[in-house]
Amino acid sequence: MHFAFTEEQEDLRKAVRALVDRDGGPHVPPPEAPDTGHNTALWRRLSAEIGAAGLAVPEEHGGSGASLVESCLVAEELGRRLVAGPFLGSAVVSAEAVLASGDPFACARLLPGIASGERVVSLAWAEQRNWWSTSDCATGAVRDGEIWLLTGEKSFVLDGAQADAVLVVATTGNGLSLFEAEVPAPIPATALDPTRPMARFEFSDSPARLMGDEGSAGQVLDRCLRAAAVALAAECVGAADRWLGEIVDYVQVREQFGRPIGSFQAVKHRLADLYVAVESARSLSRAASWAVATRDERGAEWAAMAKSFCCETYQDVAAEGIQLHGGIGITWEHEAHLHLKRAHGAAHLFGTPRRHRELLESLLSLR
Repeated sequence: MHFAFTEEQEDLRKAVRALVDRDGGPHVPPPEAPDTGHNTALWRRLSAEIGAAGLAVPEEHGGSGASLVESCLVAEELGRRLVAGPFLGSAVVSAEAVLASGDPFACARLLPGIASGERVVSLAWAEQRNWWSTSDCATGAVRDGEIWLLTGEKSFVLDGAQADAVLVVATTGNGLSLFEAEVPAPIPATALDPTRPMARFEFSDSPARLMGDEGSAGQVLDRCLRAAAVALAAECVGAADRWLGEIVDYVQVREQFGRPIGSFQAVKHRLADLYVAVESARSLSRAASWAVATRDERGAEWAAMAKSFCCETYQDVAAEGIQLHGGIGITWEHEAHLHLKRAHGAAHLFGTPRRHRELLESLLSLR
């Protein structure tokens, strides 16, 4: 058995890292002037020069026909620099939703724009009382001749303010269904993580088009949840790995009692524990991305484990980074607070670690 990335996959990683290191980095406006945008120039280069937006899109729809493994490689590299952009929401989650719907007309209509990066497609799924549920939904849809009318509210919509198209999860008489709707006026959402723009949508008899079969969205959302979980896990691994390296560098120059704090045994032990956790998270993340990409029978289990462990590992690294940086770590200008916010935001996005552990227990018939 050969557990390693191919030469093409390593080339993809290097290309993304080189571009992001040169032109990326977290885009954070001053606290008095919040901004929900992202680095559009970087997104265009990622899409046009590297083809990152079309990795999970089949060739017949303008993509490269790669797999979720390659998408997770990109997510890991974007996570290293806390890049704000529509990769997770549009190129991973929404692309997966369109493909999983099995609707050939929706695929032909939406996937080419996603693959080129010219269109941002958002999935309006979560609600205040139904966070990314695959079985329940308060938003309703009723048929009116050839169209459907949607009524309800959606929260935590990734890149909602930048969306060119929106996919909406709603309930019909036959259960959960997926619709393509006109993009409503986005309501700005105050997010913990300023590097991850979100919005809230309100629908009131809004016209929409059914995607796939009525009542079939449960399986689509199961697939989306797994893809989102492993992509977020990879993102957290990339961010935790780079930030741990920054912490190690800093404790060698920050001095207390006339010596670098990195020379104290207690600090060494804490950093050693974090290093072991990050390397374990990396292995779990890559195993999970492979399992979900290949539709392994245990893919859902691996995805739940990866989302839970990798997000909590990043939270631990981010918290230690704040403490070991001292006073500078709590200033707006320093990167430390961004990692803490990204870590906690990622942990709650698409289900908390506790929720994924409960899902894992259910999959293993432990409860």
